[in-house]
Amino acid sequence: MCCHSLGAPARALVLSLSPRCVRAGGCRPDTRPPLRRPMDAALLVALGLLAQSLGLSLGVPGQRRPSTLYPWHRAPAPGRVRRAWVIPPISVSENHKRLPYPLVQIKSDKQPLGSVIYSIQGPGVDEEPQGVFSIDKFTGKVFLNAMLDREKTDRFRLRAFALDLGGATLEEPTDLEIVVVDQNDNRPVFRQEAFSGRVLEGAVPGTYVTRAEATDADDPETDNAALRYSILEQDGPQLFSIDEHTGDIRTVQVGLDREVVAVYNLTLQVADMSGDGLTATASAIITLEDVNDNAPGFTRDEFFMEATEAVSGVDVGRLQVEDRDLPGSPNWAARFTILEGDPKGQFAIRTDPKTNEGVLSVVKPLDYESCEQYNLRVAVQNEAPLQAAAPRAERGQARVSVRVQDINEAPVFQENPLRTSLPEGVPPGTPVATFSAQDPDTQRLQRLSYSKDYDPDDWLRVDKATGQIQTQRVLSPASPFLKDGWYRAIILAYDDASPPSTATGTLSIEILEVNDHAPELSPPSGSVCSKPDQGSGLLLGATDADLPPHGAPFHFQLSPRVPELTRNWSVSRVNVSHARLRLRHQVREGLHRLSLLLRDSGQPPQQREQPLNVTVCRCGPDGACLPGAAARRAGGVGVSLGALVIVLASIILLLLLALPVALVTRSRRQSGDKGFLHGLQDDLRDNILNYDEQGGGEEDQDAYDINQLRHPTELAALCAPLGRPPLRRDAPFGRVRPQPPRMLPTSPADIADFINDGLEVADSDPSVPPYDTALIYDYEGDGSVAGTLSSILSSLGDEDQDYSCLRDWGPRFARLADLYGPP
Repeated sequence: MCCHSLGAPARALVLSLSPRCVRAGGCRPDTRPPLRRPMDAALLVALGLLAQSLGLSLGVPGQRRPSTLYPWHRAPAPGRVRRAWVIPPISVSENHKRLPYPLVQIKSDKQPLGSVIYSIQGPGVDEEPQGVFSIDKFTGKVFLNAMLDREKTDRFRLRAFALDLGGATLEEPTDLEIVVVDQNDNRPVFRQEAFSGRVLEGAVPGTYVTRAEATDADDPETDNAALRYSILEQDGPQLFSIDEHTGDIRTVQVGLDREVVAVYNLTLQVADMSGDGLTATASAIITLEDVNDNAPGFTRDEFFMEATEAVSGVDVGRLQVEDRDLPGSPNWAARFTILEGDPKGQFAIRTDPKTNEGVLSVVKPLDYESCEQYNLRVAVQNEAPLQAAAPRAERGQARVSVRVQDINEAPVFQENPLRTSLPEGVPPGTPVATFSAQDPDTQRLQRLSYSKDYDPDDWLRVDKATGQIQTQRVLSPASPFLKDGWYRAIILAYDDASPPSTATGTLSIEILEVNDHAPELSPPSGSVCSKPDQGSGLLLGATDADLPPHGAPFHFQLSPRVPELTRNWSVSRVNVSHARLRLRHQVREGLHRLSLLLRDSGQPPQQREQPLNVTVCRCGPDGACLPGAAARRAGGVGVSLGALVIVLASIILLLLLALPVALVTRSRRQSGDKGFLHGLQDDLRDNILNYDEQGGGEEDQDAYDINQLRHPTELAALCAPLGRPPLRRDAPFGRVRPQPPRMLPTSPADIADFINDGLEVADSDPSVPPYDTALIYDYEGDGSVAGTLSSILSSLGDEDQDYSCLRDWGPRFARLADLYGPP
């Protein structure tokens, strides 16, 4: 099959197959490059005549019935050589308006004219965009039915088919390519409406600023998209240029000064067809960046200000400066320096970031009496360094005169706070200190007065005229206003101006501890074994009412007045508060009276000579006195066992004789009170409640220890650790009373009192065993209405019981109040 290119209706055939194409079985595509411009009419006519001269055969005699109704099935042709069906590309210009426009005609040489049906398929026919191309099915002419746009589709690829009347395929389907030829129908477009660039002022020629870019939708292989850039207009002189091919904008001259022109606006143009075609415009905004090419300067040569004395942290005035550089930048920001006139550093200058002014302030109080006026020399410069070629400012320095205003200043204490010390217990009228102040206003005649502002214990007296301070009473060491041995008071000093000025001074007095107490021996008695190699000796302790360093370490020494004591006794130190007494030789059993000299470590030291009663007894292997040693100890003081029995029997007899007398007296009182207790006498009777034995017998380990009746203080000193003794569980911690030292009996008449006193001490001492009964009632806390059940505390509280409240209960209880109440 052969193809013929069709032109206008008046044109003849312009393409035909060469004999070589016929022998080869088809048409070969034109391998020459496609023409970019429409072929002229003369050339087309010449090509048509050439094709006619070749005598191309366009058909084959005979007709075959189609073997199938489907055009894509091949018809069998045994013994026949197939020829290729090739159609060269067809070029057509975009925006062609004479429609429909014939593009090409295809023919098959296998059937005579009129017996072949032609069809095409592909984009522009049965695919989007549909309806662009069509074909005459009997003649094979292909038509353009719509204007083409190369920017949307630059070529179309169609498939051409040739069928006989029965639908059988006569030729193999072939490709039909239609190339859209570009026209200059698109203007170039800048990528931005306005381009921005920045460059330092004073930049050298050739400095890159920014780039302008544009695009063109036409074919980039043609001059339709060949773009050229230019500057149509720029402010002022020609300071910038643009590269016509790349669009780069650069500086071309010197003289860029931000202080003269800060922003330049350029009008740019781009044109296609290498500058001769369609055009478009845009703008370029070029901003000059500031450099520090202008030095700051003061607006005046001298400034005058006033400042008040005795104040600091206040502003005095402002120093105005001017700078042509960019406001807010480091090239514009000013820094101020005081060059002279402020040797003590009493002034400072800071910069106001909004106005760039220098704010002069007083950082240290001024004194009118010392200096009435200050003359400062101040310099200004920028934060950023000045360009080397920039000229210096004419007013880079200025003078500032500050006049000081005099005011009434408050008095000033020479030493504040004032610290002093006094020994404890000083008598009233003792001088403490002279807390005086001075008036800074030396040019004014003013008088100062003094008074107390804070004296919590009312201990001090202040002289109003001189400020001398004395004690007006004795300060108690237990005063709650003593903090770690210091007493604090506040003194006021004020002048007689109107209004007066007041100063506050703090007086701190250290109360010195005085060594005014001698140490005391504890315990004042004890026992040791008769043999020096038995037992550990007698542990002696000492206490002192003074506070450190006037107490321990204590020094224990046998009295120098009795030198013979050192022959049989020795004292060795155990620690800072205890010593141990030992026998040097075996001595007789019994009571021995020694004398000890105790001395503390205070300055000056206090000492006291105290008696010590030591009982020498026979001890067992463990160092404890053996049973029955009490009788021997008593014999050592001249009391025999028989005498002791007689004394005890006499005491019992006296108690038996006193019992009837007490019963008769009570009976008389009851008969005399019948008027008061009328109606209740039948109910009055003695109720005897028998309680079982409350002790634990021999197995009771909590029963009384006889050693407590002998020497309780000695046992406490030997057993208890140093410090506060432990409390019993049945006693509150706040009810412990110190026990006085007990002396041993010196005669048979004192033995009973000694025993009774020992029992009372044992019952009343809550810090050591034994308990008063096998039935132990633990302490239940304070605040109970019923009080405690312990007989220990009950015995202690009987002496403080007040029965006078019974008189408020009526006449029946008034008698009880008279009997048990105070006389």
